[in-house]
Amino acid sequence: MTPAQEQQSRDIFFTGIGHFEAGRLDEARDCFERCRALTPERPSVLGNLGITLFRLGRTREALPLLQRATAGEPQFTEAWTCLGLAHEAHGEWALAVGALTQALALSDGSAALWNSLGQCQSRLGHGDAALRALDRALALDATLAAAWSLRGSLLRERGTLDAAAQSFERAIALGADRDLHAYYLASVRGGPTPAHAPRQYVQALFDNYAADFQQHLVGELDYRGHEQLLRPLIERRAGGQRWRRVLDLGCGTGLCAPLLRPHCDALDGVDISGEMLKQAAKLGLYRELVQADIGEFLSSARVAQPSDVDLVVAADVLIYIGEPSVVLREVARLLSPGGLFAFTIELPPQGDEGDDDNFVLLPSLRYAHSQRSVRRLAAQCGLQVEEVRTAAIRHEQGQPVPGLCVTLRR
Repeated sequence: MTPAQEQQSRDIFFTGIGHFEAGRLDEARDCFERCRALTPERPSVLGNLGITLFRLGRTREALPLLQRATAGEPQFTEAWTCLGLAHEAHGEWALAVGALTQALALSDGSAALWNSLGQCQSRLGHGDAALRALDRALALDATLAAAWSLRGSLLRERGTLDAAAQSFERAIALGADRDLHAYYLASVRGGPTPAHAPRQYVQALFDNYAADFQQHLVGELDYRGHEQLLRPLIERRAGGQRWRRVLDLGCGTGLCAPLLRPHCDALDGVDISGEMLKQAAKLGLYRELVQADIGEFLSSARVAQPSDVDLVVAADVLIYIGEPSVVLREVARLLSPGGLFAFTIELPPQGDEGDDDNFVLLPSLRYAHSQRSVRRLAAQCGLQVEEVRTAAIRHEQGQPVPGLCVTLRR
């Protein structure tokens, strides 16, 4: 490069810096791109272009530029920061942790950056590291509601329930979603218990879980609830009689579908998670898949009149519904005469039957129901108890989770 070209590059670069500092990001990007054409591998140019693209929300374009900038200039703190945050934006948690850790090592660090590190460590299942990062964030800024919320969840998972409750209370006081955090708080402190899990909690949980759902649930948690519920039902069908229409409530990724589809004329599924339904659709076994809250779906015009529904299935679904009477009542209305409703529930801890023998919200954020309450609600809704079987519906930390497989008949 000639001295004249070097001066031209420097002038363009500093013009870009001026635009950036004035908030004129498009003009800054244009300058840095022109500068890059003259000096393609200069870390300061790559880094500032990457930082500008990150600020413009073009995080995928920013990533390779920031990676090259930090490789060429390892002390480039702002490039490490944006690199970490860009990886976080794309759910690349391990890469985000690496970059954010480097950024924090080069600076005193902001509360927001420590909070981001904590969020990413939590996503990786690094609970201790996540708590340390969150505590650093809150020491710098005690008003971060998201940090208090995650801190409460991490403490809840390790059984430190009083401290978890205090964190959830701080999050609520700082403006966190009141319904969601009241649900969290009830799981660790008791008191007024919501009738069901907040919609946004269940939808986000399973949208984020969809890609790895079956491998984790079946492979790691040894989930067999759907098989324990359905196989005896299928084996008892008289003379191989087929069900006309089966409705799979909370169908998820379609675990029940391979068991049910060979034995029915039509199989329809409903789930609150759109990402789960995308996985279920790949099976090609469902006639129709509907994204909806199951209570809203059952009372909707789509199923407003009793029809040819001979079987309704809800495997591992009522654990997110504390008060299931609405579901039982709507299913009873929907079923054809003699139709069946088969579902699993989780049992309360031994000796804890829940308020009024109805339901209890556990620290796991799942509802448990007593057998007594199921029988009572079934009778109130005009359903006859056909079978109740005990079952270990999943395993957690190597221990079986006790539950029931229940079949009711209209």
